[in-house]
Amino acid sequence: MSLLVRPSVALYAAWMEAHKEWGDGLHEDGFGLVEADDVRSLEGFRVFVDRLLAKEASNCDDGGTFRWIVEDGEVLGGIALRHEPTQGAEALGHGGYGLRPSARGRGLAAVALREMLYLAKARNTDRVVLACFVDNVPSVKTIERCGGVLNRIVTTDRGEVGRYTIRLS
Repeated sequence: MSLLVRPSVALYAAWMEAHKEWGDGLHEDGFGLVEADDVRSLEGFRVFVDRLLAKEASNCDDGGTFRWIVEDGEVLGGIALRHEPTQGAEALGHGGYGLRPSARGRGLAAVALREMLYLAKARNTDRVVLACFVDNVPSVKTIERCGGVLNRIVTTDRGEVGRYTIRLS
């Protein structure tokens, strides 16, 4: 059974296994990693986790909720929800998620996204904007399965990005 859990230093070894599976240089959506994060050391990981938890407690422009998708003690992925109003939410969407390669294709992203939509609604958010590359068919299907409606497609230097809205009212 999969669960969404708050980031925790207690999951360091399990998180590192997921991180290794992605491989160096690959982007891990949903974990809130930034270039300055040193997750290879336990102390650096602790700073990373503390930063994520502080964002959830914050009502400022960079606030957000982060959850890890965990099954039987194994970290399978991460999902994030930017709090409103934020500059990042309008530019990048309110959320992002990612699953390690071995966990994909099981519907876990949809389960996690539905849970985060519930959290968004509890924060009195009336809509969630999500963005994904149009050629990322599994993510497009996940977003649409959770009620996402395509608003527009934006061309970027990395490809075409679809912007979807999920209404929560």
